[in-house]
Amino acid sequence: MFVTPAYAQAAAAPSGMSSIASFVPLILIFVIMYFLMIRPQQKRMKEHRSMVEALKKGDEVITQGGLIGKVTTVRDNELEVEIAPGVKTRVVRSSITGVVTKTAPVAANS
Repeated sequence: MFVTPAYAQAAAAPSGMSSIASFVPLILIFVIMYFLMIRPQQKRMKEHRSMVEALKKGDEVITQGGLIGKVTTVRDNELEVEIAPGVKTRVVRSSITGVVTKTAPVAANS
């Protein structure tokens, strides 16, 4: 007969080192994801939060909708933005994406 009988080989018992080594790629992927995606996003969120908290009357801002206007009133969670002479809109603070120009603080001696 040309075919030889195939015998199953006994599987080696898993050692403690091989089970730890199987988790190393997963841990490495998580570390890379943290430094490339999660950490920069948290930094951007922190910068945006501080920018929104620092808004004051007279700042020129850009909203998420693309409107550019000047802050006329600052309230707890919203701003009143003048987008044209005599046209004022209420905007939620978190919808501000950027500050175009900041008002300079007035000197105490002036």
